[in-house]
Amino acid sequence: MADDAGTKIHGLSAFGDLKYPADFHHFDYVNVDAPKGGVFSQLVGSGGSTFNSLNAYIVKGDSANGMELTFASLMARAFDEPDAVYPLAAEELTVSPDGLVYRFRLRPGIVFHDGAGIGASDVAFSLTTLKTKGHPNFSSVLRDLAEVVVEDKQTVRLRFLPTRGLDAPALAASMPIFSEKYYAARPFDETSLEAPLGSGPYRVARFEQGRFVEFERVKNWWGENLPVSRGQYNFDLLRDEYYRDREVGLEAFIGHNYLFREEFTSRVWATRYDFPAIRDGRVKREVIPDERPSGAQGWLLNTRRDKFKDRRVREAMTIAFDFEWTNKNLMYSSYERTHSVFQNSQMMAKGEPSPDEVALLEPFRDRVLPEVFGTAWIPPESDGSGQDRKLLRNAGELLNAAGWTVKDARRVNAKGEQLAAEFLLTERSFEPHHTTFIKNLRVLGIDANIRLVDPSQSEARLKDFDFDIAIARFIYPQIPGSALRNYFSSEFATTKGSRNLAGIADPVIDALVEKAVAAQSQAQLNTACRALDRVLRSGRYWIPHWNKASFWIAYWDQFGYPSTKPRYARGAPETWWFDPNKAAKAEQAK
Repeated sequence: MADDAGTKIHGLSAFGDLKYPADFHHFDYVNVDAPKGGVFSQLVGSGGSTFNSLNAYIVKGDSANGMELTFASLMARAFDEPDAVYPLAAEELTVSPDGLVYRFRLRPGIVFHDGAGIGASDVAFSLTTLKTKGHPNFSSVLRDLAEVVVEDKQTVRLRFLPTRGLDAPALAASMPIFSEKYYAARPFDETSLEAPLGSGPYRVARFEQGRFVEFERVKNWWGENLPVSRGQYNFDLLRDEYYRDREVGLEAFIGHNYLFREEFTSRVWATRYDFPAIRDGRVKREVIPDERPSGAQGWLLNTRRDKFKDRRVREAMTIAFDFEWTNKNLMYSSYERTHSVFQNSQMMAKGEPSPDEVALLEPFRDRVLPEVFGTAWIPPESDGSGQDRKLLRNAGELLNAAGWTVKDARRVNAKGEQLAAEFLLTERSFEPHHTTFIKNLRVLGIDANIRLVDPSQSEARLKDFDFDIAIARFIYPQIPGSALRNYFSSEFATTKGSRNLAGIADPVIDALVEKAVAAQSQAQLNTACRALDRVLRSGRYWIPHWNKASFWIAYWDQFGYPSTKPRYARGAPETWWFDPNKAAKAEQAK
């Protein structure tokens, strides 16, 4: 083992860049004088939502939103930095010269919600359990955690493999700390509606399965006055509301049944936010900047299914989608077209590959398409008619070449089987976007249709990869490394519950993911991700949707919030607070 004599450090980030000094008092995006108290209630999810479990860290079940608030971690994120974390449960951190061994000394006096102390054995249990039994979202980034050793009651040592990504230590330090004693009497990997024992700023107070969860602020929480917590977690009660239909959820918001709503549907944002409480000022409607890389949203084509294994079929379906018509006629021209899985970031491939990208791709030249070494592929722009004949003709030629020809207006293979495509959907407000696309697919002779299911059915089918086409979004950390495996690596194409919904299993992509994981600088990461992006785009694994660089929010005017929003987060409810004066004025205005 490498010498693990450590150097004391006060924070972690992939490339060592830290904004805050060791003696910082609070994050710049909070109000340290924010009052405590009041209620914040919100609608959960961008579509219909439900839950049947309070265990958010396993594949089984549909977990409730917000459970991370009930757990502390060794370190906590600064949301005005790409990936930096600073001490929370840990008081002291040292790192070995080779960057593989991290020793965390826990703070004295930190406790679970039942008053029992948090010890190093709890940390070791948590990381080991998440690695071996946790959801792929967690186990994938802990893959290169080689060893967790309890040195004494307050000290735990983490050793990583040399192949670990530079992001791995910070991600491990951000994992929830579970009570080893609590789980000694309960299975970790089973769903449960018993609120697990936590140690975070909130605890579950009350819930009704599938309808709401209330989190109460833990009074005199041990972490309340730490630099990473000051000015945050200000509400006495957080309430998450669940509606299977967001249209019904909007009526509930208008009726003052909950207080905050982020809108995801352009039609609703453009046409439905003109009710009396908006006009008299009791409800505020705002557009706030979203400075995060947008990631990528789209229709994921399940390549585990034989009919989608041919890239030409996938490309034909991609160019049959008329984004220009959809954006103008259904989305009020609110969006830009997405091209890349790293959209709006330094890691997005543009134009011709740079010499560094070519050098990275060169060993794979005989295993990738020539376009990888040309201009980065973007979906063709339509004429905006909704049925661009030229593009549909091109799509038809691709399908013919793939062995799917037209017979009696049906697109069939050599066996006479018609090409069929089922879109998995949970939210009716999204049906118009599908309907126009499906119309074009039917023009091509494809038997396309929508399968509308409830959120729990959709979640189960996605986890089991039981779908043809499903909507998903690629969302990674600002410094993506280890997390990329979960989305694109072959091993996760067969891992139940992974984010590799398309079933991507390509050794070239695997190799490029590992290049990104191994990046030693931002420049190296950018190059590796751009090369990866080019190969992913060439595979036509998904039909890109759209993006916008803002949050659409509406809220009943009884809150205060800091003048500075965290760059990489929405900020609500974590940094907001209840304002009784505003609330009183709103009541008087009724």
